[in-house]
Amino acid sequence: MTVSTRFSFCMALCALGMSTAHAQSELHNFSTVARGGVATTFVTDYQAIGINPANLSRTGNARVALTIGEFGIGLGSQSLSRTQLDKILMFDQEDLSMAEKRALARSFTSDNTLNLNIDATPVALSVVLPVVGSFAFSSRQRVISHLALNKNMAELLFLGKDAPIYPANFNPATAPLLSEVLNGTAVQATAFNEYNIAYGRQVLNLPKLKLSVGAGYRYIQGIGVIDVRAENGKLEAYTAVSPQFKINYGAVARNPSFNLRKDTDKLLQPVGRGHGYDIGLAAEVGKVLRLGVSMVDLGNMTWEGNLLTANDQKLQRLRTNGADSYEFFSELADIFASGTDSLLHYKPADKRRADLPTKFRAGVGVKVGTRLEVGFDVTKPLNSVAGNIPDTFYGLGVDVKPFSWLRLSSGVSRGAGYSTGIPVGIAIASSFYEAGFSTRDLQGLLTDEDKPYASIAMGFLRLKIGKVK
Repeated sequence: MTVSTRFSFCMALCALGMSTAHAQSELHNFSTVARGGVATTFVTDYQAIGINPANLSRTGNARVALTIGEFGIGLGSQSLSRTQLDKILMFDQEDLSMAEKRALARSFTSDNTLNLNIDATPVALSVVLPVVGSFAFSSRQRVISHLALNKNMAELLFLGKDAPIYPANFNPATAPLLSEVLNGTAVQATAFNEYNIAYGRQVLNLPKLKLSVGAGYRYIQGIGVIDVRAENGKLEAYTAVSPQFKINYGAVARNPSFNLRKDTDKLLQPVGRGHGYDIGLAAEVGKVLRLGVSMVDLGNMTWEGNLLTANDQKLQRLRTNGADSYEFFSELADIFASGTDSLLHYKPADKRRADLPTKFRAGVGVKVGTRLEVGFDVTKPLNSVAGNIPDTFYGLGVDVKPFSWLRLSSGVSRGAGYSTGIPVGIAIASSFYEAGFSTRDLQGLLTDEDKPYASIAMGFLRLKIGKVK
């Protein structure tokens, strides 16, 4: 990859999600978003995929459920103001003064500078078969990105060669290692296409206790990954991006060690493949209490196409003056691409295996008749790979049906890289048809407070046939 690839590298960042904002949980169905991500004891039918497959066999599920085209997106920051975030989204080209550049460096110094999640479910289906159990299938696309910068990296981004990390007598031979200079920095983005199947079965049916188990499998196509992290004295960096992003790798493409994937007319050209697994347990105690635990996204990805890696190395002096406007992505690409003004020097690699973003979920819920359900969820990340939530999620959610055809949802949530959110959602929810719109945080859409966050999720064709007694 040469200097001429900087723009393309930047576009890959944008396409994988960095151009607009670690990850939040579940945006792929509007019902879960309406409760701020609280889902472990709520989800039914195919919506249990990736959350708790044991819920496929819970009482009240539809015998057949189908959806076409559910979608969600979430964007937020824990350190920027609403005004700053808006200017970033608008690619504001106005020149920054030195005072403004220093102020932005301070604002960008955070372990949650920008976070973006996009979830889409083109189609999903679940079927309950007597005696055999419940099955579900879905296709899903996900884009997950996270930007965290320590003080040094934020200053390098906006001040360049004038960053305080460079003393007047800077000597590259005696410079510190990047793992030390960038400690706490992460530039991560992933794009996946996945196909899910799940199975749930009731294994105990007593008058006061019903127990179900479930398991899920997903085949994953990796469309792209950018993962640069410095933490605990180590630096790890690798990229693998689909040829559809049209990156010119220059001389690297002629290296026999480089597994170059060429652009073709195919709609989808993955550069990685993986296998994921979910397991879950659900209990219904009496007619009111529901309990659930699960582990999701067990497994790993293997990236092998267009793969480049970089190891720890000494700090080099940048030549740039830093980002001159709110369009900082080109500068970020210059710093992490393999050009003449890059901090990293990449080498071709054959394969790179990475764990999936494994999470543990636990929830407790109370269902009062057919009109009210309340639940509390905890979701804990079990690793720190690209695509996982950066910290534990906590949420309280509630569904209320004032009329048989109308469901209102809300709650309160915190964690997973975001501050306290007040979700809200509304759905037309008859026994046969369901459509709805929701946001993960109402105040994030309406206010100009610090730590801005905005999300929406919607679906208009969720069909249900029959009901499990």
